[in-house]
Amino acid sequence: MTVTEQRGAYRPTPPPAWQPRTDPVPLLPDAEPYRVLGTEKAAEADPELLRRLYAELVKGRRYNAQATALTKQGRLAVYPSSTGQEACEVAAALVLEEHDWLFPSYRDTLAVIARGVDPVEALTLLRGDWHTGYDPHEHRVAPLSTPLATQLPHAVGLAHAARLKGDDVVALAMVGDGGTSEGDFHEALNFAAVWQAPVVFLVQNNGFAISVPLAKQTAAPSLAHKAVGYGMPGRLVDGNDAAAVHEVLAAAVRRARAGGGPTLVEAITYRVEAHTNADDATRYRGDAEVEAWKQHDPIVLLERELTGRGLLDEAGVEAARQDAETLAASLRARMNEDPALDPMDLFTHVYAEPTPQLLEQREQLRAELAAEAEPEGAQR
Repeated sequence: MTVTEQRGAYRPTPPPAWQPRTDPVPLLPDAEPYRVLGTEKAAEADPELLRRLYAELVKGRRYNAQATALTKQGRLAVYPSSTGQEACEVAAALVLEEHDWLFPSYRDTLAVIARGVDPVEALTLLRGDWHTGYDPHEHRVAPLSTPLATQLPHAVGLAHAARLKGDDVVALAMVGDGGTSEGDFHEALNFAAVWQAPVVFLVQNNGFAISVPLAKQTAAPSLAHKAVGYGMPGRLVDGNDAAAVHEVLAAAVRRARAGGGPTLVEAITYRVEAHTNADDATRYRGDAEVEAWKQHDPIVLLERELTGRGLLDEAGVEAARQDAETLAASLRARMNEDPALDPMDLFTHVYAEPTPQLLEQREQLRAELAAEAEPEGAQR
C-alpha cells in the first residue's frame, strides 16, 4: 500500500472519553446580518439613544468631508475617510463606559472624537505632527494604529491585565477586514479566548482592504465565523444600522464585563470614498457598486426611522446640520493655524528612559539648531 493510500485510509478515532471543550453551535453567527431599523425591533429602541446616534452620525459625516478637504489644501498629509461607516464609528464609542478603553485603527478618527478627544488632536498624527496627537490616558483611547491589527494584541493585554488587577474595564478593539489577514489578528483572538479577556473585537468589513476584495482574503462564510475557531461567539450585524450595531456591541461589552470573555463582531458596511486621498478607487470598483451602497446610507436609514416615528422633525434635522457645520468651521479655522513646532520634541516620550543613542542624537540636533541660529558672521 502506498503512502497516499495509507493516508487516504486513515480515519483517526478519538478516545471514548473525548468531548469537545466548547459546544460550537452557540458561538456561530446568524445567517444574516442583524438589523433593527425598518423592523419591528425598532419600536423597542430608546428614542433618546436614536437621536443621539443621529446627531453624531451627521457630525461625523461633516467631519469626514472637512478633513478630506483639508488634505486637498495641504493641511493634512493624509486622511482615511470613514464616510459610509459612521454607524460603526459612533456606536463603538457610545457603548463604552468612561473607564473602558478604545483601541482604534487609522480609519477610526470618528470613534476617537465621539469618545471625547479634541477633533484637532485626533488629526495631529495625520498632519505629521507630534507622536499620537492626544494623551491616550485622558480619554482611555489608544493611539490611532497605522500598522494593520497591531492594536489588537495591545487591547487583549490591557484587558487581561485589568482583569488580573480586579479593575472593571472592557477594551473594544476596532479593525478593518484587511486587518483580519494579519497574524496579529490571530494571536489577539487566540489569547483573548484562552485568557477569557474582557475584550470586544469589532471588524468593519467595508468590502476592500485598500484594493483587495474580501473574497481574495478569506474563504470563510463570514469573518464572524472565524470566532468559532478561537472559542468565542461571532456576531454578524448590519454595519450601516446604527441601532443594530449599538445593540450588538452593547451586549458584547456587557458579556465581557460580566466575565463571559471576548466576542468577535463583524459589521457589514462600505467605504464610500477612496482608501485615502492617495488612492484611486475607480481602478478596482465601479460607480454602480458605490451608488448601490449609497442607497443604504446609515444617516438616511436612521433619519427615515426617526421621522417616520415622529421622533425627528425638520427643525431637528436642521439643528443637527448646524451643529455639524459649527464643528467643521472650528476644525477648519484651527487647522489653518500653523502650529508652533519644536524639533526637540522628536525625542520626547520615545522611551521612559532615553537610550544613549537617543541622547546622542538629541545633542547632535541641538548643536545643529544652535549653529543655524547663529548670525552668519559669527559662524566663521
